[in-house]
Amino acid sequence: MLASSLFRSETKPPEGGSVGLENTKEASHSEEKTLCQDSSDAALLEASEEYAQHQQRYIVATSIVSALAVAISAIFFDRSTTFSILIGGLSGLLYLWLLSRGVGKLGKVSKRVSKSQLLVPVVLVLASSRFPQLDFLPAILGFMLYKPTMILQVLLES
Repeated sequence: MLASSLFRSETKPPEGGSVGLENTKEASHSEEKTLCQDSSDAALLEASEEYAQHQQRYIVATSIVSALAVAISAIFFDRSTTFSILIGGLSGLLYLWLLSRGVGKLGKVSKRVSKSQLLVPVVLVLASSRFPQLDFLPAILGFMLYKPTMILQVLLES
């Protein structure tokens, strides 16, 4: 009888709390979650830095191509056409910068890309129709210079 009372389980746990299997599972799960979060934060930071480098490269390349286009048009065309290409190229740079800024915020601050960059071509078309010094076709061609620049960048990277 005395021996049977020693083998009986107590109904209340020890004072230090229950150190059962459940607590070790929860602890290992929280450690895994912390490790996964740390590795995903590092990957996100690395991807963000890589995107910033690509963004800077595209903007610099677009600036160079736009400057070359303005220089070539200054040699072969009149001032009005050269000015229109210059304004179009600057508008293209602004559009590209606004677009890349919106994409950079994607996932961090916002869930979708803003549409504010779409105002740039609209304002360019309105300005070319309003001001006689600004020709429509050269301005639009100057604006579109960012597209072949991006294609060249992708071809050179691969």
